[in-house]
Amino acid sequence: MTFSLERPETVGEAIRILSDPSYAPAVPLAGGTDLLLDVDEGRIPARTVVSLARLPWRTLHWEGDTLVVGATLPFAKLPAEAGVRTRLPGLVDAVEAVGSLALRHRATLGGNLGRAAPASDVLPILLAVGAVVRLVSASGEREVPIGQFVRGSRETSLARAELIESVAIPSAPRSAYVWQRVRPANDVSQVGVAVAWAGAPGAWQVALGGVLPTPVRVAEAEAQLPNDPPTAAEIDLAARAAAAGAAFTTDKRATESYRRRLVSTLVRRGFARAMAAGGVP
Repeated sequence: MTFSLERPETVGEAIRILSDPSYAPAVPLAGGTDLLLDVDEGRIPARTVVSLARLPWRTLHWEGDTLVVGATLPFAKLPAEAGVRTRLPGLVDAVEAVGSLALRHRATLGGNLGRAAPASDVLPILLAVGAVVRLVSASGEREVPIGQFVRGSRETSLARAELIESVAIPSAPRSAYVWQRVRPANDVSQVGVAVAWAGAPGAWQVALGGVLPTPVRVAEAEAQLPNDPPTAAEIDLAARAAAAGAAFTTDKRATESYRRRLVSTLVRRGFARAMAAGGVP
């Protein structure tokens, strides 16, 4: 498909182009590892592709106990930042699960969120730790919790000509993300499980990806985890509760019954990994 490429120098210019009917339909481009395939094959109509590469969002910094990741920072840069591996090990697990190393040098957190793929490896851990998406448009700035940002498969709460500026991710030293797929570097996950001790609510949180059109918290599993650290019996109950949740999707990657078995196993593995990351014996 033929399209024109715009490379705005400022946020205001990018928003203006996305708002201008003469450029429509226009789509923003962060890393492009997913979007450009869909544009090229006609799944996404685009007369104009608006590159965000020149905007000042290739950033990473801490605001107290919260990591703020700019929308256009490549995934590969994230694990190397001081403190990320110890303060957000689950996020590092998820980032390193994204495709190959070459892909992670192009793919971005903003692009991943904007695409909102059901099998995203990053969305479950962001949901488990309570991340917040920071958005900007001609109307100003706003913040949306990740659970409200993703509305469905490839569907978000982004308004027209609104952009993801950054993502604020609370620290969770005891967190983990585990996944299962057929070919590690080439396939998307059949199931992804994120677990985290979320300091603000002071509770264990469990989130699943790849089982439904959106990532989901599993309240039934979390209710089985009243203690910190959880006992082996509590983790077993949580794993069973997570696997017995709402009807999981059957698709070309896995059946519902297989996903249930995976969830039960991966919840147990996730807690073992989170406990090790947080130094809990």
